[in-house]
Amino acid sequence: MNREVTLPLIVDDRGTLQVAAADVSKLLRTVGGRWLHLVEAGEEGLDEDTVAALTIELAKLADRIDVACIAHSSGTTAG
Repeated sequence: MNREVTLPLIVDDRGTLQVAAADVSKLLRTVGGRWLHLVEAGEEGLDEDTVAALTIELAKLADRIDVACIAHSSGTTAG
């Protein structure tokens, strides 16, 4: 998967983040972890390679959210 996703930060007029990024990151990682658990448990209909690839992409997205928010809160730009 080589597509890039642009993640707009939702801020108010004072620059305060309006979405709990830590919660979003945690959700993305939890979904991937749950999928992996289902594969390990032998859940039918789940392709192990596909689940692994999707889980990696979710973790990368969560990492990008974390980096963007850290940069925002420190007053720098993420890139």
